[in-house]
Amino acid sequence: MQKPDFSYICEHIGNISGLPVRLFKNGEQISFYSVIRLPFDPAVLHRDGFAKIENHVGYFVTPFFDYYGVVNSGTLKLVIGPARQVPALDEDLRTVAFQAGVPRAGTEEFLEAVKKIPKTTLMQLLQLLCLVNFMLNEGEKISLEDIVIYGSEQELLKARFDEDEAERTIRIADGFSFSEGVHSTMSVEESLLYLVRTGNTAALKEMLSHVPAVSGGIIAKDQLRQAKNTFVVTATLVSRSAIHGGLDAEDALSLSDAYIQTCEALNNVESITNLMYRLVFDYAERVGQLHLGNNASKFAAEISNYVRRHLSEPVTVEDVAKHLFRGRSRLSTDFKKETGVNLSDFIMSQKIAEAKKLLRYSGKPISAVTLYLGFSSQSHFTRTFKKFTGITPKEYREKHAV
Repeated sequence: MQKPDFSYICEHIGNISGLPVRLFKNGEQISFYSVIRLPFDPAVLHRDGFAKIENHVGYFVTPFFDYYGVVNSGTLKLVIGPARQVPALDEDLRTVAFQAGVPRAGTEEFLEAVKKIPKTTLMQLLQLLCLVNFMLNEGEKISLEDIVIYGSEQELLKARFDEDEAERTIRIADGFSFSEGVHSTMSVEESLLYLVRTGNTAALKEMLSHVPAVSGGIIAKDQLRQAKNTFVVTATLVSRSAIHGGLDAEDALSLSDAYIQTCEALNNVESITNLMYRLVFDYAERVGQLHLGNNASKFAAEISNYVRRHLSEPVTVEDVAKHLFRGRSRLSTDFKKETGVNLSDFIMSQKIAEAKKLLRYSGKPISAVTLYLGFSSQSHFTRTFKKFTGITPKEYREKHAV
């Protein structure tokens, strides 16, 4: 059988799907094709994820929910993507550009290019992978079921649940309740979620320091998995409460995903407990920051959410006013009246808060942080940072080095 022309196949896959296509040989990229001109290929951030896929067909989902399809054939690896069904948020794309070191001057071009990539569902991408695999791996036929649903795993799951059900039946017959008593957490749970929803961190701290002993349900067979499962449930409930409290839904759900991923990497109950406390307070603090002034309002929450979602842009009072369809002067007056804070100062305070995180944890040069946060120059950033903190960005980084 004649050996396939992989470059030819890559070009036509790209033309038909509109998705960028790469070809690797022994781990080294030898070809790239895209009908959309990308000034930077976001796939370089995920090479470790692609490398772990060893089956003939597989896929990889990034932290921002882009997905890449992979087809392996001998020493060659074909990678298709990024693909997504829902348009990416500008803030997420700017974060990707920042992480990859895309120059500030090229960030907008990168955003516009990525937005032109055709919207594709995961199922459509997987069907394309099945066809490509048929061409590259000597007529091997793989279905969607082979990729996303594994028969052997389904059999193991059925056996496991049958075994668990039998065990519960025996324990109940012996007079032992599997749930170890009634679920007495409801009132505590409702109080905690109310405090998160209202952003009342002071009352939350008081509550958690005197929380009564409660009996929750058993949702795992060992203590570590019990703690992790409880954490996932807590993250789900708390994130939804924060959304009801005014936190942007996309921000709340992305934060929940990040916390759950962190939890899964832990290997002791004490660390998970500490992370759970941080989770609850983090959401409450974020909601509390939306409720500026003495009275919480949708108006202040909308402004706070908008500013936080555009920290990587040179956002102005005019931008906020345009977003809310209000006059600049009226908006500034209403915001100051309700919160006691000048809107321009609030915008800068949020940028400085983000700068502190980046200076302390990102390892990026101060010049890169300056550009990412939309300051006109490093000297402007330094003056503003010192105005709000009393020290320069360099001094802050040295003081809080991790």
